[in-house]
Amino acid sequence: MSFPHHQTRCALLAACIFTAFALARPSYAQEDAQLDQQIQAIAQAHHGKVALYAHNLRTGQTASLSPDLPVKTASVIKLGILLDAAEQIRAGKATLAERLVLTRPNQVEGSGVLGELTPPIALTLGDTLTLMVILSDNTATNMAIDRLGLDHINATLRAAGLRQTVLYKKVYVPAQGPMPPDQPLFGLGKTTPREMASIMERFATCHLALDNSAALPGDGPICGAILHMLRSQQDRDSLPRYLESEDTSEHGSAIANKTGALDAVRNDVALISTKAGPVVIAAFTFDNADQRWTGDNAAEQALGRLAQAIVTRWSPGGLDADAFPWENPLLPATSHAAPTPAAASSQP
Repeated sequence: MSFPHHQTRCALLAACIFTAFALARPSYAQEDAQLDQQIQAIAQAHHGKVALYAHNLRTGQTASLSPDLPVKTASVIKLGILLDAAEQIRAGKATLAERLVLTRPNQVEGSGVLGELTPPIALTLGDTLTLMVILSDNTATNMAIDRLGLDHINATLRAAGLRQTVLYKKVYVPAQGPMPPDQPLFGLGKTTPREMASIMERFATCHLALDNSAALPGDGPICGAILHMLRSQQDRDSLPRYLESEDTSEHGSAIANKTGALDAVRNDVALISTKAGPVVIAAFTFDNADQRWTGDNAAEQALGRLAQAIVTRWSPGGLDADAFPWENPLLPATSHAAPTPAAASSQP
């Protein structure tokens, strides 16, 4: 990606300031025992199981329930695909503007729209990832996996220090080759709440360098493009359920999230911009008694109550969409530039 000279210097300065801030933060996390009790009470009232990890990115406080328990990802594993896409874009191996072609063999059932359209259809990688996120489009997901490479995605997850997070296969496609013995148990993917939260935290802080090196000048727009996708995600029935009530498609949401669902599973991972600072929540429910695919599914209501309890505890004043620099997390919220998501497409 090309920048005018002064913009490059500003971006580098912002990256240095951010890195210094990140290094100055406490290396320990302070568990919020009172909030843990609230989370436990909500989980006990739910007819199913709950695992959760929440992190207040401003104060360092955490709250959790079985945060290191391996769980089925369902579609939240698509956050891992986004992370690998970001790594390949910043390495010059991919661009959001490059063209992919939808073919009939990649069309699968389930969520999304591409499976219902007539191929061949040309899409950019950016459009494909957007559909994968905002509609959880399974066909778009398979196109992205083909382009990025299943092995490369999993190598990126390992390089990010995620030992329990795996994408086993494409969606609605049988697993290929030798599989770990736990694959039949977890299906599409496996993770833990803490590990999946760490992926969202990388986008929130724009810490894309897996070797912990300094941010590149183009990292901010890459993160901005990804957060734009997540902020436009259209399933609002879980963590956002009791936090936002207006039409966020017109005014911009304070929540960037990715959901995942199976008959007995409802998951949601979110970055929430509150008046007291950004909060990341990774919440997983499983073995749920209510297996209805309706908006009032009991697990989705439980996820909503969990998010409401966390935000009320850590930010009594509620949400503030403008308090977070969505377009470029490396810049201050009050003065960030507004590049379009496509601005990251040529970033090496």
